[in-house]
Amino acid sequence: MQNPPDYRHDTVLPLPLEVKADAWAVDAACSGNPGPMEYQAIDLQTGARVFHFGPIKGTNNIGEFLAIVHALALCWNQGLYDKTIYSDSYNAILWVSKRKCKTTLERNPQTEQLFQIIARAENWLQTHNFRNPIIKWETAKWGEVPADFGRK
Repeated sequence: MQNPPDYRHDTVLPLPLEVKADAWAVDAACSGNPGPMEYQAIDLQTGARVFHFGPIKGTNNIGEFLAIVHALALCWNQGLYDKTIYSDSYNAILWVSKRKCKTTLERNPQTEQLFQIIARAENWLQTHNFRNPIIKWETAKWGEVPADFGRK
């Protein structure tokens, strides 16, 4: 595939036509579950990393949740109220819509810092009326999400 495809003039990435380029893709990676977890966002127009966090002891689902909230908060702070956010995690999208991280991770001294970050993220969700579209990345149709860490 040509990079970018000749039918796209709004991105440097080989994106399918149905994917908006004026968007960020987020993803998390975790070595073990729980284990060292990190997450990031990629700008779909430029291919540039927007942010990266971690590693910190956690789970993949928590990382996916925090990546979406981090993207929403950054969009809010930059006035990007309509920027689309893509995530390949159905659970994380659901948790964000309910404004609650439904993790079963044990809270202990090794995870306390992460639980503080989760509480901050949940508080942000409960105090901000964001309107950014959060869209499920269709991995089966489109391939890996551009923010993927490539460790599978």
